[in-house]
Parts: sequence; C-alpha cells; structure tokens
Amino acid sequence: MNASAQPVSAQALFLVFFRIGLFSFGGGLSGWVYREVVVQRGWLTEDEFLSGMAVSQILPGANIANLGIYIGQKLIGPVGSAAALMGLFSGPFFAVIGLASVYQVLKTLPYADAVLDGVAAAAIGLLLIVVAKSAQRAARHFATLAAFAATFVAVALLHWPLLVVAAVVGALSVWAAWRRSAPDAG
Repeated sequence: MNASAQPVSAQALFLVFFRIGLFSFGGGLSGWVYREVVVQRGWLTEDEFLSGMAVSQILPGANIANLGIYIGQKLIGPVGSAAALMGLFSGPFFAVIGLASVYQVLKTLPYADAVLDGVAAAAIGLLLIVVAKSAQRAARHFATLAAFAATFVAVALLHWPLLVVAAVVGALSVWAAWRRSAPDAG
C-alpha cells in the first residue's frame, strides 16, 4: 500500500468491488480495478497491482475474482479478500435474480422469442468476429496457425476433451515458440 494512502476498510473495499461487479462485465474489469485501486485511491502501487494481475492470470478461476482476492488480501488480509469477492459477485447475483423474475413475465409477450433470437444471433456474430480476428492473428506464424487449427479440429470436430487438447497443444505451442525465439546454435 502507498505510504500516503489511508487505511482501507472492508466496507470501502466491498463498495468499490460491488460497483465494479454491478456496472461492468467482460475484459475491461481489470482496467477499471486498476483505475479505482491504483489511480483514484492509491491503495496499491502500479507494481503491486501488476504483480497481482500476473498472479491472478496464472491461478485457476476467473481472473477478476483472483485479482479481487489478491487486492483484498494485500490491503487488509482475509477479511479484505472476502469483502472484495462478496462485493464483486453480490451485485450481479441479485441482478440476475431480478432479471430472471422479469423474464418470466416478458417471455409471454408476442415478440419475446423474436427478440431473444436476435440477441442470440448478435452473440453468435460477436463470437465469430473474435474467431476471425484470432485466426487472422494466428496466420502470422505457421506454428500458431497449426495450433489454432489442431485445437479446432480436435475439440469441435473430433469432440476430444478440451483439457487434454489444451495440455498437448499448449505444450507444443510453448516448445514451438521457444524454438522460434532461441538463437541459432549453428
């Protein structure tokens, strides 16, 4: 924690993560946490935050949850970890419960199915854009393209377990990247 920063309370930590969990979703969460925790409040230094990001990406589970646990632990210990995690998940939990209640009413409307079909089509379109961008980036190196194609064939077409495919293709990808970056021995 920065020397100039005031002690952090569990309530303040809960409220910051509650707001982040309630009003945002997707990949931008860590950027918002950085702004709240490092820039605006000075609770952590940039180096402390980046160390937490690295740890949160290595550990299993949702990166943002891991980051919240790290920040809470770093600031005030286990109580802080619990406060950050509870804040992060309690807002969306109640929002989903509320939306599920409203859905029961909305699904009886005449055009509800058409609206949901449109939302599903938009989600599929966004997913295809991400796949296309990933394939475009993978095409820069043969080994990357081969890993991308092997993963697709193994999981989507052959229905092999994702964990096994990720372990094998991941290990081969690391080996190929190491070979590509290693200086020539000759």
